[in-house]
Amino acid sequence: MKKLLALALTLWPLRVPGAMAAQDCGAPATVAAARGSRLQPMSRVKDYRIVLRICRRGGNQDRLAIRSLRIGGENLLLTVDPQSLTTRLDRAACWTCEDTTAAAQAKTRFIQAVDQLSQNKGERLPTGATWLDDAGLVHGRGGGSFITGDLCPSHRPLDRAFLQSLERKGEATPVALAISGLWLERHARDFNWLKRQMAEGRLAITFVNHSYRHPYRRGLPDAENYLLKPGLHMQKEILDVEKLLIANGATPSVFFRFPGLISAPKLMENLWRDHLIPLGADAWLALSPVVPPGGVILVHPNGNEPVGLRRFQRLRREGALPQPFRPINQAP
Repeated sequence: MKKLLALALTLWPLRVPGAMAAQDCGAPATVAAARGSRLQPMSRVKDYRIVLRICRRGGNQDRLAIRSLRIGGENLLLTVDPQSLTTRLDRAACWTCEDTTAAAQAKTRFIQAVDQLSQNKGERLPTGATWLDDAGLVHGRGGGSFITGDLCPSHRPLDRAFLQSLERKGEATPVALAISGLWLERHARDFNWLKRQMAEGRLAITFVNHSYRHPYRRGLPDAENYLLKPGLHMQKEILDVEKLLIANGATPSVFFRFPGLISAPKLMENLWRDHLIPLGADAWLALSPVVPPGGVILVHPNGNEPVGLRRFQRLRREGALPQPFRPINQAP
């Protein structure tokens, strides 16, 4: 009897490599994250790579994988629906994937948006200029408007009251939050609060990449500031944010917002290679009080720019914000 029990205990944890229970493939993969004031380190995400693979399940073309990774010994994929632009984390063992190219996927809405918005090779630059201001997706298709909020590095707390004011009964309000890595490092409690708002169906948050360090030095010209500072490693700025989000139970989107909305053709080419869509704004409310139909609204709920939040609320009371508020993935 003791020998049988010992044998059972030995065999119980064994699992055939790559084998998955049927129910494991019916939903996106989930990553358990720390609670309270501590974050999981990005180092728990291993072998993080940029890929472009076409992935099928059950004989149907379903998704494009844009990142591969490993957490806790399990191989995962960050995948995007090539038509809706929504992302999720999937178990690699649930899919049959093969490498593809942007040219082969050129008819998909996703690759068309990446191609059209990330491949600025200088044609918009004035003579002698070396940088771009507010390039990328600045205006969405159709009516309504798109709420986006930047979470640049800040020692101030998240303006939860502003985000709660967007909530409505019966339907989660869509909002895109551009998260910098340094903000996330310093605001674990605020970040976990955001995830609770999502889990409770109050907010439908799209996590936009806003670079890891969000470098900025007051007084420097734009051509030498933000992500144009000499010596900056653009791809590390991008991928470290994605890894930290995934390590803490969130899913990165296919959108990237440049700090200060300042970019350059060489940085746009980085986004194109990484299969990301640059997100600008045609209504930075601290600077502009007008929101046109289809407008991409920019505010800062990180405590650094209260004037934009006050202007948002005033325009909303006056009925001057185009409705409905729409998910950012509907904009391209």
